[in-house]
Amino acid sequence: MYFLRSVFPLFIGLIFFTSLSAQELISIEYKGQRSQEQLAADYGFLIQNGVERYKITYTTPDVFGQLDTASGLIVLPVREETTIYPLLVYQHGTVDGPQDVPSNLQGGYQLAEVFGGLGYVSLAPDYLGAGEARGFHPYVHRESEASAAVDMIRAVRGYAPDMDLLLNDQLFITGYSQGGHASMALHQTVELELADEMEVTAASHLSGPYSISGVMRNVMISDEPYNFLAYLPNTYLSYNYVYDFYDDIEQFFKPAYVTAIRNFYEGNIGLGNLNNFLINSITQEHGAPIARYMLQDSIVAILEAGDPNHPVIQALEDNDTYEWAPQKPTRIFYCMADDQVFFRNSVVADSVMQELGAVDLVTTDVLSEADHGGCVEPAVINTALFFNNFADWTVNTDDLANSLPLKVYPNPVEGWMQIEGIESDADVQLFNQQGKLVWNARLGVGAQQLNLPSLPAGVYLLRVEAAEGRATRKLIIQ
Repeated sequence: MYFLRSVFPLFIGLIFFTSLSAQELISIEYKGQRSQEQLAADYGFLIQNGVERYKITYTTPDVFGQLDTASGLIVLPVREETTIYPLLVYQHGTVDGPQDVPSNLQGGYQLAEVFGGLGYVSLAPDYLGAGEARGFHPYVHRESEASAAVDMIRAVRGYAPDMDLLLNDQLFITGYSQGGHASMALHQTVELELADEMEVTAASHLSGPYSISGVMRNVMISDEPYNFLAYLPNTYLSYNYVYDFYDDIEQFFKPAYVTAIRNFYEGNIGLGNLNNFLINSITQEHGAPIARYMLQDSIVAILEAGDPNHPVIQALEDNDTYEWAPQKPTRIFYCMADDQVFFRNSVVADSVMQELGAVDLVTTDVLSEADHGGCVEPAVINTALFFNNFADWTVNTDDLANSLPLKVYPNPVEGWMQIEGIESDADVQLFNQQGKLVWNARLGVGAQQLNLPSLPAGVYLLRVEAAEGRATRKLIIQ
């Protein structure tokens, strides 16, 4: 199905406009397409289809309650069959500046493209203060990360019938790094505040700074080196923009760093340049990139004391995202060696959520030795496998993703497995978590007992395809 096939001839330049009102789609701009083969070459075996990409603008309130125009990327599966799709929101990670965003095919848009290639209608909000939205980006600000995504969902769902776009009621939520914080914020908002309007099917939060007032505050005042110093001024500028607790940057930061931080705030330099300046300057003066050295002594004292009545501490606590109990299937994936967003964020979130009564929450270290960049791939693969257990694609009233009534047992597997439900010759493939084909076979009709080769213990994806359909199953090998 090609997006807007029926309405494109009516509009010049592949853009259309509607009247401005709350949570309304304003415009759509075509940003190109990619074939299944191109996506598979870039992203691996899980890709099911090609995609089309569109920048959309829509209305949403800013952090001060004034109506703003926000933007984001929508990635649509391209399939010949008329298909009813699940919806997925991907919240992106920290970007270099306000135009380094998914709608400009920057800022981590690739993961939205991956999920589109998996068959989800994927939405990637740019966030407030970025893309087409005005003002400063409220970085790791829980409420606006959620509201921008909620209003993008509303805009797309509301206009879907006019766009020749068929959506079912399923909603999947995920995000990486800052996006993990944002995806957990969105998940919380939908479950606790919008249950009558929309329902989360499953959520997977990846390597996010969920504990702003705890784990991340400790990073600010630690004596340990930290090579991502610019996250601290980005967070301060964000919260001061929203909560307005200081009149001048110099009240928070020492004079030697104020000019560079102000240049970032005014958009004259990017976050990467600011980070390089801070690392070089602090290392030259103090021998190591230690965050507390850029702060005024009075601010260090406030952060160390952690007085819950101080507005700075209140702002940090307001933006923690884990003090609630998810009721829908939820996964938190992280890596123990993460050098940017420390793994304790995930451990703390899991502990509190479990204590509060989370229903189906599993938190997993997916690759202990991986740093923040290295954690992306295993976290996304595990998310794709997890979501596949719930996702529904309907094609001419037949279930595309699980059209074979396949039965596979035992699971976990120890050397052999039984497959039942095949009514014609079928191809069977087994992939590891890195997307590598590790075993395949050709099966005949009827129940089959298969001996597997010796494989490392872990989670694998089993794919079976026959004339009457196909099915995928997550397989655990012991």
